[in-house]
Amino acid sequence: MPKDPSSTDADALLSVRGSHLVNQRGETVTLRGFGLGGWMNMENFVTGYPANEEAHRESVRRVLGQEKYELFFDRFLEYFFTEGDARFISSLGLNLLRIPINYRHFEDDMRPFEIKEEGFRHLDRAIDLCAQEGIYTIIDLHALPGYQNQHWHSDNPTHKALLWQHKHFQDRTAHLWEAIARRYRDHPWVAGYNPVNEPADPSEEAIMPLYERLYETIRSVDPRHIIFLEGNRYSQDFHMFGEPWENVVYTNHDYALPGFIDGGPYPGTSRGKYVDRDVLEKTFLKRSAYMMENGLHVWVGEFGPVYTGEPEADAVRYQVLRDQLEIYDEYGVSWAIWLYKDIGLQGTAYVAPDSPWLTRVRPVLDKKQRLGTDSWGGTEQDITEVMTPLKDLFAQEFPDYSPFPFGYTREIQELVRHILLSEPLSEEFAELFRDLGEEEIDTLMRSFLFENCHVRTPLADLLAEFAR
Repeated sequence: MPKDPSSTDADALLSVRGSHLVNQRGETVTLRGFGLGGWMNMENFVTGYPANEEAHRESVRRVLGQEKYELFFDRFLEYFFTEGDARFISSLGLNLLRIPINYRHFEDDMRPFEIKEEGFRHLDRAIDLCAQEGIYTIIDLHALPGYQNQHWHSDNPTHKALLWQHKHFQDRTAHLWEAIARRYRDHPWVAGYNPVNEPADPSEEAIMPLYERLYETIRSVDPRHIIFLEGNRYSQDFHMFGEPWENVVYTNHDYALPGFIDGGPYPGTSRGKYVDRDVLEKTFLKRSAYMMENGLHVWVGEFGPVYTGEPEADAVRYQVLRDQLEIYDEYGVSWAIWLYKDIGLQGTAYVAPDSPWLTRVRPVLDKKQRLGTDSWGGTEQDITEVMTPLKDLFAQEFPDYSPFPFGYTREIQELVRHILLSEPLSEEFAELFRDLGEEEIDTLMRSFLFENCHVRTPLADLLAEFAR
């Protein structure tokens, strides 16, 4: 959505009016775009590393030393999102980029409450590049101090979400959001703030007090920008929410079972559940019930299938996506598809298979696939002799055990595949970069430049069709 030449940047500022978002001219705006996953909050399937971001960074630092470590990640951040990416998003007619960030860019665990100015450099740059193209941004805190959920994508090296149990972590979160809101309170192309990605409070008692605190903290320095609040249990449960708050959008995540890596036919059965278009709609409405019942705008902050490279299977996934986009159109909701760019699993832009980056990391990618350590893109089909006995043991000895948030089967997967097997693999991944010189590092990271990437054309065309 190019800028309207008759408007000013100040006109762009959004607010909530009933079930709609409006700009300062009173025009209704529906946000449609991407999530920039894997950038300022790295995720292992996006770039290929094993385990969580902190472990990845620590391993690379040990191999390269501090100076080249800093170059390694700064070049990655610089090249992963540039003017070319912003122009491409705009060319599709999309008007939103949700930017996930990791708190570690802005605060050091050994120096809590000290905001690092340099952490904002790339975030400022991305927001301004998007603004030049008429693209709104939503700042999404994807990894919080103490970890807001139990999985690796909150940069959690464990399976415990400690944010909900420690006031210290909550204090740091509020302090960081005060700094972010103060910095962007006058930026009209920042659509708003997404304070907690995929919260997972097992008690269901801590989430609303924390939300109230973050709401008041942000409002103390920025009374105008929208705040985007997600439901508990990975943005699906809203039953603990009370009366809606002013200038707040409530948001769910709406992944469809046939779109997962182990998804079945569509219509058909995936993970033991039959799914067709009617089921997609009913699932969306269930996840959106709080918003619908209160006459609120709905923003689907994440959704979207992964792709296999097999034409027949991917055609199924495009049909799932088309049906979801039609449902969202019917209900007038805003959305941000996951994901903009990666190394070939889900992104609309993806790193070329023969790029310097993928050529170098391919041996570990193959081992990740064999061991099933990639949570989003891998399966355990090659390690069933390890996994099946554990699951059988739990079924026999602890049949009623159902740990939050998704039961013991998911817990076993997390502990064995995504932690136990991933930690030593992280060291192997870092060894791929040993003895690299500065020019070699730069060449590797140029693999992520938009002009060096490929575009998943059927996906881009489909999103452009629904960008109107």
